[in-house]
Amino acid sequence: MLRPEVSASYQELSEDVERASENPADEREGEMEVHEDTSSVILPDSELGTTAPSLRFSKTCLKNVFSVILLFIYLLLMAVAVFLVYQTISDFREKLKHPVMSVSYKEVSLYDAPGIAFYPGKAQLLSCKHHYYDHIPPLINPGQPGDIECTTQRINYTDPFTNQTMKYALVVQGPRDVKKKELVFLQFHLNGTDQDFSAIDYLLFSSFQEFINSPEKAEFMKDCESSYSSWKFSGGFRTWVKMSLVKTKEEDGSETVEFKQETSVVNYIDQRTKPRSDQLFFVVFEWKDPFIQTVQDIVTANPWNMIALLCGIFLALFKAADFAKLSVKWMIKIRKRHLKRKSQAMNHIN
Repeated sequence: MLRPEVSASYQELSEDVERASENPADEREGEMEVHEDTSSVILPDSELGTTAPSLRFSKTCLKNVFSVILLFIYLLLMAVAVFLVYQTISDFREKLKHPVMSVSYKEVSLYDAPGIAFYPGKAQLLSCKHHYYDHIPPLINPGQPGDIECTTQRINYTDPFTNQTMKYALVVQGPRDVKKKELVFLQFHLNGTDQDFSAIDYLLFSSFQEFINSPEKAEFMKDCESSYSSWKFSGGFRTWVKMSLVKTKEEDGSETVEFKQETSVVNYIDQRTKPRSDQLFFVVFEWKDPFIQTVQDIVTANPWNMIALLCGIFLALFKAADFAKLSVKWMIKIRKRHLKRKSQAMNHIN
């Protein structure tokens, strides 16, 4: 019974050996497939190990680059802020040295009547009248004495520039009502002169009432002649003077008054039979407009604006310096962390 079973098992074993000897390549392919499977399982771990440090390094490098760029931007902003501080202080000092002239206009319906001082010399005042609305009636008996309806004052005083020559002045009250276009029309007559040219000087000052109320009228006229300019009007013409008032405020708070004039001249056609030396003078005074011009120097530099601007600039400087300090610390920290990771990787490899 045992011999047939042993012979059968031996026969099966011999068949297996023969099959293995006939197909050795199949076994090698199976082993290779096993090795490929194991290698395919191990390979992803090695790839992750090599690519992960490179990704970390690139991110760290980009962060460092952006940090440096931001640092340079804030340094540039700090430089701009310093320049703005310098420019602001320079502009403030320049505005203090050079104030701006401010011009304002005040509308009035009535002016304070100005004083008109005439220096007629040998000429004689024939007539003086107030008219309205730019209307002057035709002349009646020109060259003959007429009505003097103006307030006048005659005064003698010494010349303020020489203190030796006596001067004679005829002071006349000027027009007031600018809304009704009030004007003053005067006529002078000069019978004879030894000069080549005939003219009458006149002087304008701000207030006729101040002259009337002044106890020292001679000193008042001397001060007016020293302060105001004088003009002339010629014989044989009608000179129309349109006045405007300019007030100037000085730095010490005082106020000066100046007259501006626009003059038009019309030839007078004299139809009288007269000697050659006989001359007639016609002059008209009127306000140009109802606006008093006020001129004053204004310092446009405002110290509070400058202080507020400087505070904002210095605050920006401190913030920029603080940010730059934190950026530098952060970059140093990132650098140390990168070096630490690199040393750990080298130790792990070793």
